[in-house]
Amino acid sequence: MSIIEKKEKNLNLLISKLNSLSLTYSQPNYEIEKIKTEKNEILRQKIEIENKNQELVREHKYLKEKIKNLQLEVKKKFELEDNFNQEIDELSKETEDLVTEIEKWQM
Repeated sequence: MSIIEKKEKNLNLLISKLNSLSLTYSQPNYEIEKIKTEKNEILRQKIEIENKNQELVREHKYLKEKIKNLQLEVKKKFELEDNFNQEIDELSKETEDLVTEIEKWQM
């Protein structure tokens, strides 16, 4: 169970306790209102946290996709660089072979 799920479970438990508390005890109205206000504040905070969590999940997904695309781009660039280096090596080898042939003919 993740931390968020645990916190949500605890929050729901607290809300349930607050609901039952206001119903079971005979308290002055101002205390009941105070408890209701606290309950509403906790519910508001819960919704706010859930919204922030959803936003973070969306942002995480976006960033994960962006990283994946950047990794692909880097991989392609490395492949191009490797191909280029291989072609340079081949040309260098051919040049050496040509120089060797020219030297043979000049002797």
